[in-house]
Amino acid sequence: MGQRRTVSIPIILVLGVIGYMYYTTIFIFIENWLGGLNTSHGILNGVAFTITTIICIVTYWIAICKDPGGVPSNFMPDVEDSQTPIQEIKRKGGDLRYCQKCSCYKPPRAHHCRVCKRCVLRMDHHCIWINNCVGHANYKIFFVFVLYAVIACIHSLILLVGCVLDDAENDGQLEAGSSRIHFIISGVLIVPLGTALSILLGWHVYLILQNKTTIEYHEGVRATWLAEKVGNVYRHPYDLGPYQNLTTVRIFIHAFRLFDITCGLSVCKFHSFDILRIYLPAFTPLAQSHNAEFIVSGAEGAI
Repeated sequence: MGQRRTVSIPIILVLGVIGYMYYTTIFIFIENWLGGLNTSHGILNGVAFTITTIICIVTYWIAICKDPGGVPSNFMPDVEDSQTPIQEIKRKGGDLRYCQKCSCYKPPRAHHCRVCKRCVLRMDHHCIWINNCVGHANYKIFFVFVLYAVIACIHSLILLVGCVLDDAENDGQLEAGSSRIHFIISGVLIVPLGTALSILLGWHVYLILQNKTTIEYHEGVRATWLAEKVGNVYRHPYDLGPYQNLTTVRIFIHAFRLFDITCGLSVCKFHSFDILRIYLPAFTPLAQSHNAEFIVSGAEGAI
């Protein structure tokens, strides 16, 4: 596997947008509407937006650099191991899932990324904006980045709207060639960007509550169709219930604790209880299952 390039054009574009939004928010919106950083309201908003921006940059860079979680080269499924009482099999043939490109067996919920040219644990998707896969080890930090990016967009948009309304009330006393062009550019950037990020945030909240990945959602659509054809009901096998699903990722517990912002999920240990809770189907309780069980990859849970 070749060395992955950390920096790409989309990443430079994202950092450029973050820098521009920070400049316009601090030095134009706050300056023109709240009197700049010489007033208490200006200082409060400036400090709050600066902290949010720093968190966005830090979490974004960690999501870029952090390994999403690769399959250990020595991984070998053991159907006799009581600590891993679940294996996924192919729909056709019933064999254990094996990646021909990586020449290794796939653990449950692992998928091969054609861009990264490797198998990724609990792969959600490959994101061009971080030039990396979103998987088991960096999913939490990716979610936290999106969360704070939405907060930053909302904050900046509020300041933009307030600044525009204040300018209108003052009969447009701002210089037409300076601040107003930034109003237009910022509006064109913030509104669609904030909308897209909010939709993305809502989508991943839904996935977390269902204990699904984006790949598993699309697989589930097909599995539901296949199950209905034969009169069965599809149930996502890894859904433990909303609360338990949240605790497996621990996103909402730590998302607002600065000490934990830089802490993504650790590299997968196949024999730890927390990892088993993520990879173990809900209909196979760990306390009761000591024999190997099998589910069909891509159509599991049809009962």
